[in-house]
Amino acid sequence: MALRHAVLAALLDGELSGYQLAKAFDVGVANFWHALPQQLYAELARLEREGLVAGRQVVQETRPTKRLFHVTDAGLTELERFAAAASKPSFIRDDLLVKVQAADHVDAGPLIRQVEERAAMAEAKIDLFRRILRKMRGGLGEEEFLRTGGRVGPYLTCLRGLAFEEGNRDWCLRIAAILRERSAAGPGGGTTAMTREGTAPAPRNPEVAHAER
Repeated sequence: MALRHAVLAALLDGELSGYQLAKAFDVGVANFWHALPQQLYAELARLEREGLVAGRQVVQETRPTKRLFHVTDAGLTELERFAAAASKPSFIRDDLLVKVQAADHVDAGPLIRQVEERAAMAEAKIDLFRRILRKMRGGLGEEEFLRTGGRVGPYLTCLRGLAFEEGNRDWCLRIAAILRERSAAGPGGGTTAMTREGTAPAPRNPEVAHAER
């Protein structure tokens, strides 16, 4: 997937300025495709040159003139082609997971704080997604909206974002509790001490240990 397809999909709801597109990404699209405003503006310009979007000038009396963009027939054809193509699996790169991987060899305090901070961030996103979903539904219940709502695609991607953040929050809270409990248990915390080479030291022969005393 390229940024262009995320932009084209975001413009399906109607005309947007570059600023409005950036806001739309920040609120909804960013849960599956992150892009900086500068990247979006540059992509809009490329799409317009290629005829996949078209822009028009809007003169405002008390504000600077702005350009509004919409998807062209060629842009819809490109989205059709993209939607029919096989999707590649996604991969996770997360520095916090690297730190958790090394939890047995690092100070637990800072790691616990970072995991709890991630949980708090996830909770804030959960609240945002729930508010977005309520706004999308209007006065409808979720099942009714999913059956009869106008455009369901953005709702479905927000559901994915909500599920991801709920899982993220729950995992972080569990990991923080586990690390705190093991830390309170004292050195070792139930883990096997490792040598510098990364292997567990071999158990000593009791007879040899007694002879050394």
